[in-house]
Order: sequence, then structure tokens, then C-alpha cells
Amino acid sequence: MTLSRRSFLGTSGAALIGAAAVSGRAGHAAIPEAPTMKEAAMQPPLVPKSGPDYQPVVTLNGWTLPWRMNGDWKEFHLVAEPVVREMAPGMTAHLWGYNGQSPGPTIEAVEGDKVRIFVTNKLPEHTTVHWHGLILPNGMDGVGGLTQPQIKPGKTFVYEFVMTKSGTFMYHPHADEMVQMAMGMMGFIVVHPKDVSFRRVDRDFVFLLSAFDIEPGAYVPKVTTMTEFNLWTWNSRVFPGIDPFVCAKGDKVRIRFGNLTMTNHPIHMHGYDFKVSCTDGGWVPESAAWPEVTIDCGVGQMRAFDFVAEREGDWAIHCHKSHHTMNAMGHGLSNYIGVNKKEIAGKIRKLIPDYMPMGTAGMADMGDMEMPLPDNTLPMMTGFGPFGPLEMGGMFSVVKVREGIASDDYKDPGWFKHPAGTVAYEWKGEPKKAETAPSGPPTPAQKAEFRAVKPRMSSNHDH
Repeated sequence: MTLSRRSFLGTSGAALIGAAAVSGRAGHAAIPEAPTMKEAAMQPPLVPKSGPDYQPVVTLNGWTLPWRMNGDWKEFHLVAEPVVREMAPGMTAHLWGYNGQSPGPTIEAVEGDKVRIFVTNKLPEHTTVHWHGLILPNGMDGVGGLTQPQIKPGKTFVYEFVMTKSGTFMYHPHADEMVQMAMGMMGFIVVHPKDVSFRRVDRDFVFLLSAFDIEPGAYVPKVTTMTEFNLWTWNSRVFPGIDPFVCAKGDKVRIRFGNLTMTNHPIHMHGYDFKVSCTDGGWVPESAAWPEVTIDCGVGQMRAFDFVAEREGDWAIHCHKSHHTMNAMGHGLSNYIGVNKKEIAGKIRKLIPDYMPMGTAGMADMGDMEMPLPDNTLPMMTGFGPFGPLEMGGMFSVVKVREGIASDDYKDPGWFKHPAGTVAYEWKGEPKKAETAPSGPPTPAQKAEFRAVKPRMSSNHDH
């Protein structure tokens, strides 16, 4: 990040553009500087130095936007601009986002805060920002042409409103949405309760779900794709490039996510059941929070769930749509399962000596192969764990629960060391005989009687 939180909060702010572009209420002050971020790794939480002592969130492969206080206004500066995002080592995408990244930085505030958000447009076309789920004046809602003029390239607009309720929200354009959201323009908003003891947790993770269609060798998403996406992402990252959720044993943990793809996502976590605690509509009363191991998140929705990290291990967390845990999925593949390719493979090798027949017994053999790939793409099945290939991609990560992790430590602790006798193992004894159903004539209890009655045709059809 080009600007630390300490220096940001201490500065009076250097003007990036002329102050004439801002509202009269803010025009007396210089526009706050716009921090930017290029790193793809998760950044430490932004701990509040004044005001309510809330538990800050941690953004998977992302960061929180610093702010400055100007009187009783909390001021932020978003810059809409083209960005380059590493989706996983070996692949980058040319997207649109905010402040150097897609998604943009997470905005954190506290219930009751007066916020002023400057939005500078460095895109090649106009834009706006809609504050999804927030309760605010109609003219601050960010729908281009309906509630405000479009923000033209090179211009800065100011949004001013009060965070009237706490909860889980997001921001995205309401201008040329098909293009701008398909290009990655979105970000997270978390508003903490004024009472910091309300539903407090020890670790609070956030991420957004998005999808892209980027052909192997290409860098720019196809913005007109409606269903056949090939990269399913959390915060514009795919496994194995998605950060783990690192938790100390005994921590109370919250995981929040929002869906800005074109389909729903059933998010499943292994090893635990959890309580659904919050939606974009507000907090679920504790008496009504329902237990799940999988929670579906529809398009435009947000969900949060809480659990206590009681069981150590490396627990998978992923979308349960199987195609959403693969990368660079091709949609025109032939199905060769059960096909004997031995004869044709021999003939093909006379022309192409390195030809390898694949897919006849499933696709698992692709997981441990490191074949040359086209430029700027990823294997469909990738990532390695302590026992071999994970055969995953896309929307997949790991909740890593360990004893003794410090409260401010989010570093990857490595793979879990299983206690002796707690890992599934190969049977080395005598082969077990499978039980079969008894043969011979059926017993009276197994007999069933059926009576077939031919329906009588109506008199109109009797001849």
C-alpha cells in the first residue's frame, strides 16, 4: 500500500483533482488521498485507533480502505480504474476495480458514523457507485440517470450519508452494469455495531464471489457471457491462490460473503456446523439463527455464519457446485469414460509421439500432471496437499484451526500434523467379502402382489 494508516489519518490530505468537483459541504477541505494496493495476499486487519473498539474484519486476498476524520465526518476515497489482478500464480487478468485491485478495498465503519466517500473515475467510460443494502437518502443511492448524473471520466463525485444500521453490505456500479461488474467492479462494506459487545467474534473474514470468462491465453474477460463462465472466484482469486482462513482453537469465528455472479452458490464447510447470523437485510436474532453445514447464497445476496473453532485440522470450505471448484473449465469436451483408446492411441503416436490418451477412467489423472499450458491460464484441477494432488480449483479454500495461534496472527501455519491413528488408511488384511442378498425363491415376507385393472373407456369412445 502506498500510504500507511498512521500517515493517512495524520495528513490533511493532498488534493488529487480540483476541489470544484466536490459538494459545497466538503469543498473547504482538500480531497483525501486515495491509498492503493497491488499485493494479492491478505493484508492485516485495520485496527481502530480511536472511537469504538470493534473487531476489524480481514478480507481474503484483500485489504481495508484507510480513512481520515474531517470534523465529525469519516472520509474515504475510492478510485474506479483499470487494474491487473493475479488470479493465482501463473495467471493474471486485466480487470476494472478500485484503488489498484478487484474487488476494491473493504470499507469499514460503525453504526451511526457520518461517512463521506469521494469517488474518482479513471475508467474510459462513466460510472456510479451503488451502496448495496445500506439505508440512505435516495439521491445517494448511486443509480446513474435515476438518482444522480453519471460520473464522467476524470470527474469526482461525493456521497454523504449516515450508517444507520450495522451489518454486512457491498458496493458496485449501477452504470453499464453488464460490462463493469463483469470486469470486476465490486467491494465489501462492513458496518460494526455501536455496542462493540453485540455478537462480537474473535476473527471476522469477508470475501465476494465473482465469475469470469477468460479464454486461455487471453487477459480480458468476455463481458457478454451469461452462464458458461470458466473461472469461479473468491475475491477474484481461484484455488490454490485463495488465502486460508487461519483460526486459533477456541476462537469464535464469523465468515461473511456476498454473491455478484450470475448464479447461486451453496457454500459448504467441512468439520463443523454453524449458525447463520446475518444477511444483507440485517442480523438474524440469536434465538432464530438456524444451524447449517451448507448455506446457499443467491445472486445479489450476502450471508454470514458463526462457529466456534473447537476442532483442529485443515477443513475444506467451498462452493458445492462441482464445476465451481475447477479452473479454466472447457465446455466443449468429449466424454471418453469407458472408451478403449489403446488402438487409436498407438496410431496417433505415430504422428504425435507425445500423445497421451486421457479421460477414459475419469479425470483424476489430470490432477497430478504438470503438462505445458497455453499462456496465462491454469489447470482445471490443481493444488497439492500433504497427501498429493487436491484436484480442486475455483471456489475452494481451507479453514486451518490450530492450538496456540496469537490473536493477531493470520499467517498460513502449513499443513496440519495429524495425531497418530487419526488418518484413514489402506486395509492390508484379508479381502473382505461383500454381503449379497440371499438367493432362492422369495419368502412370504418378500412376496408382493400386484393387481392391474384396465381402465374402462367412456361411452363416447365405445364402439
